[in-house]
Amino acid sequence: MERYICIHAHFYQPPRENPWLEAVEAQPSAYPFHDWNERITAECYAPNGASRIVDDKGRILEIVNNYSKISFNFGPTLLSWMKEKQPEVYESILEADRRSVEQFSGHGSAMAQGYNHMILPLANRADKETQIIWGIRDFESRFGRMPEGMWLPETAVDLESLDIMAEQGLKFAILAPSQAGAVRRFNAKNWKDVSGAKIDPTQAYEVRLSSGRKLALFFYDGPISRAVAFEKLLDSGEQFAQRLASGFSDARKWPQLMHIATDGESYGHHHAHGDMALAYTLRYIEEKNIARLTNYGEYLEKHPPKLEVQIIERTAWSCSHGVERWNSDCGCCAGGHDWNQQWRGPLRAALDWLRNSVHALYEQEAQHLFREPWQARNDYIKVVLDRATENVNAFFARHRLEERDFSHDERVRALQLLELQRHAMLMFTSCGWFFDELSGIETVKVIEYAGRVVQLSHVLFPNEADALEAGFLDRLSQAKSNLPEHGDGAQIYAKWVKPAMATIRDVAAHYAISSMFEVAGRDVPIYCYTAEREQFLPIERGDNRALLGRVRVTSTITEACGAEDFAVLHLKGDQLFAGVTNASENGELQALAGEIEQAFKSKDSSSAFASVENHFQGADYTLKSLFFDERRRILDLLLETTLRKSEDDYRAIYKEHEPTLRMLSAAGVEAPRVLLRTGEFVVNAELRRELGRSDLDVEHVVRVAAQAMGDGLSLDVAGLSFTLQKTLERLMEELCHRMEDIERIRSVSRILELPAKLGLAVNLWRVQNIYFKIAHEYVFGAKKLSPEWPDAFIRLGEQLSIRTYRTDRLGQPQEAA
Repeated sequence: MERYICIHAHFYQPPRENPWLEAVEAQPSAYPFHDWNERITAECYAPNGASRIVDDKGRILEIVNNYSKISFNFGPTLLSWMKEKQPEVYESILEADRRSVEQFSGHGSAMAQGYNHMILPLANRADKETQIIWGIRDFESRFGRMPEGMWLPETAVDLESLDIMAEQGLKFAILAPSQAGAVRRFNAKNWKDVSGAKIDPTQAYEVRLSSGRKLALFFYDGPISRAVAFEKLLDSGEQFAQRLASGFSDARKWPQLMHIATDGESYGHHHAHGDMALAYTLRYIEEKNIARLTNYGEYLEKHPPKLEVQIIERTAWSCSHGVERWNSDCGCCAGGHDWNQQWRGPLRAALDWLRNSVHALYEQEAQHLFREPWQARNDYIKVVLDRATENVNAFFARHRLEERDFSHDERVRALQLLELQRHAMLMFTSCGWFFDELSGIETVKVIEYAGRVVQLSHVLFPNEADALEAGFLDRLSQAKSNLPEHGDGAQIYAKWVKPAMATIRDVAAHYAISSMFEVAGRDVPIYCYTAEREQFLPIERGDNRALLGRVRVTSTITEACGAEDFAVLHLKGDQLFAGVTNASENGELQALAGEIEQAFKSKDSSSAFASVENHFQGADYTLKSLFFDERRRILDLLLETTLRKSEDDYRAIYKEHEPTLRMLSAAGVEAPRVLLRTGEFVVNAELRRELGRSDLDVEHVVRVAAQAMGDGLSLDVAGLSFTLQKTLERLMEELCHRMEDIERIRSVSRILELPAKLGLAVNLWRVQNIYFKIAHEYVFGAKKLSPEWPDAFIRLGEQLSIRTYRTDRLGQPQEAA
């Protein structure tokens, strides 16, 4: 009988976007990367799109796209981020699905996912429907086809969710073996108990629903799936392949499907180089003819179910207590601390109450705008995916209650209502409950989404909003942190969420303050807003500067807008103060400009400060008011001169005491901490600057590093490695356009000697990819190049651990190096 293998990988990160800016802000814990999405992309998502097959010497033989030979799903919110921030990786995922359609009898390997990873059995029916519909529509917009299957978040399942999936045209889902209760042959009378993970995973099953609909279910092999995550199965691709093969049995008399479901981050993030183990496994299976690689859609078409199954409802793959990990202190946790998770229940109760409250208000208000408010919500994903004006207009044309166009105020109100609903779903993202502590970043994020719901409620329902917020916070206060300094959920809301709530005025303040340090255009994008300059009045006298103006800020999400007058003072000694208020047409801004100019002439900066404070009456802002990422950038600009001077001062101290450091290091005695930190600051700053240069001086870098290590100083290995990685990637990109420049090739070769000499761990993944691209375009494309070019290019490949080929003068491969 035929044998098939299918490896499913679930790739997912929770939504990390600031709900007021629609952007992922810097997460210092992901250093040296900007945020965890970026870090995990570098460690896992990108490598699996271009994974390495290596020989016994560790040299790269081939670069392959793992996604094209496995089954996989990506969270829609992660793909949305990736499309903007990592377009090459995003395209490799789409391309893999296109290839899989060709390889697997017209069936693509990509699966959809419930939109923002909500635990569906704990959701109401309206949210279940929207999550499934949004997951399907998001998938269609990216992959250009209807999905056949959907990954249920955490495989959390109930019959109502399966029925909605079947109603929407989906064909199958994947569950854990522990979620099967009983099986029987079609039309048989008696059921066979398979609870306790006793179901045979090697065939498809069918669940028949009370509506008359049906859905195919695949129950993955539990022991082998767990071995990938917890038993170091990815240490050896051959071992991985053999373990998969061990799941087959000659006793079975049907075409067997050996399949596993795994956390996709296992292949590179949780297990370094796990992508390479996966690539080798897939190749080994094919070369040794162990089984035919397939995906669920292809297997289902060739071998439809012959058995009916009953599921165990309200269960999941990552909780042995049903779905209580997202509802109570069930005992499931990440571990490592002596903490409880008693906060889970009160958090869910507070969010359930908030959702139910705003659902009623939404229905009451939206019925005056939309023919069917819940259908409008289900269709709103099309606006989320494309906020172009013509697309928003088309959405309103489909759903508005009356034939006439909406007024501007009606458009804004309609979009705000729908955004309230979007965030009322985002606040149920599963990671908010998965981990151990209420103050963790994932849990704070779901409280932030709830905060956006509360803020929009104040705009949409002013008569009810105060009571709504008070009721929510009263319930949230019942969720207690394990850390005394954080208190409870209401205190966390007050400490972190409330201050983060951005308004049109806050965006105007950001525009005003940042304009003091860089020339602002007439129309400036600021995250999910646009700032249109209407007036601009700069004033400068000596060390004192002021900037007054008017800006119109418009949300690209809700189309809400407002004009704000502003004034910014930057006084001697880096004192900065700004005021923002509603725009006025009575000439007050020009009068204020006159007062400030007169104060500057009189060298009376305190008078200028008083004038601004009096005009704006407490609506004051400082550098701290800038949004986080931009605040760091502006502060870097402000501090550049100061830091450079400090670096010069520290360098003088370091040079003065360098002989002492060297003597202590040679004697094996630790130098005073103050001298070590001074030297490390100077050396790492110099190396970062030099390694970031395209024309970096290799000999100088080696000399500085060697001297520092001789002095007993520690290099910032992570930061310096990251800086050198970006430089090499930039140089290789330039090489694509100037390939005939042999000196440029030799320059990159010299730079590639630095990691070994400095003890750096540079990720050369993208550099190697570019080399392969150049090799195919120039070598195999028979481009005419200089006689010296092949040897230089081959040496570069050898340095990148790529198996290279000697070539003739036309660049044609002749023999293996």
